[in-house]
Amino acid sequence: MSPDTLPDVADDWLAGMRRGDWESAWRATDRLELPRRVQQRRPGFVPRPEHLRWDGTPTAGRSVLVRCEHGLGDTLQFLRFVPHLGARQVHFMAQPSLVQLLRGAPGLGDVHNYWSDDPLPAHEVDLEVMELAYALRSTPASLPPPYPHLSAQLPHDDLDLPSEGRLRVGLLWAASDWDASRSVPLAALAPLFALEEVQFFSLQQGEAAADPLLQRLDIERLSARTSDICMAAAAMMQLDLLITIDGMPAHLAGTLGRPTWVMLKHDADWRWMEQREDTPWYPTLRLFRQPRPGDWSAVAQQLAAKLRPLAQAQRQREAVSAGDLVR
Repeated sequence: MSPDTLPDVADDWLAGMRRGDWESAWRATDRLELPRRVQQRRPGFVPRPEHLRWDGTPTAGRSVLVRCEHGLGDTLQFLRFVPHLGARQVHFMAQPSLVQLLRGAPGLGDVHNYWSDDPLPAHEVDLEVMELAYALRSTPASLPPPYPHLSAQLPHDDLDLPSEGRLRVGLLWAASDWDASRSVPLAALAPLFALEEVQFFSLQQGEAAADPLLQRLDIERLSARTSDICMAAAAMMQLDLLITIDGMPAHLAGTLGRPTWVMLKHDADWRWMEQREDTPWYPTLRLFRQPRPGDWSAVAQQLAAKLRPLAQAQRQREAVSAGDLVR
């Protein structure tokens, strides 16, 4: 295949994934990968960066190496496919920060630190974790649910989050430097902080966790206690709702089955598809999209409008409960 055809393949793949026609996306991938598999059997073949690791060898009954070479959120999103490979043995090569969370979890095989200096385990099939959907020809209708055993992997230490009878909402507003356009200025979320019925908790990490504006907001800062992914997950299990940018926390919360609202930029990533408030990837996620590029204020207003009745209902439940106790 000529390099000139690569942009067309990428465009067709992206369009298919965005509109939910994953079959056409896989056909676009076939246009690149099937000729490559013929070429790689010839002497002197050098794979290009856009080629997949998977060479088409079936996974059923074989020893399979699954590499995690993208982001932490990508690993959490796609690990759902690993138990469906039908492999005789799986070596799951995870990022160091995920090893503790995933090691020993059912269906994932032997979880290794991919960044260690140890030689790779012997294997018959080699795939990157984000290639699994293509290898299994998954569609929105056949998509497996999020990996179901993650909550059982969490530490039993209780973070003992303070409770004032208000709706407890976790908040992450800043993405990594990899795509800063996903970040929301903390000041843009002012409509949320005007809701006195809501008790906010910051799980934010990085420089944004020290935003000076936090000093003036009614928000409990958990950043120092949730830098470890396992502890962040444990905190999510105690919250009523998580509001987050598009990033690893959204995938962690979705895999844990926690109610989560995701703030998306106007030109959102392909995985969130187009013009949807829901996602087949995570039943408990709700998507809030910028109506125009850069317009986070509209997202904040929409979030506040949806959050207010939830918080008021929580307060009413607490009042009824308190009344029952004094009778």
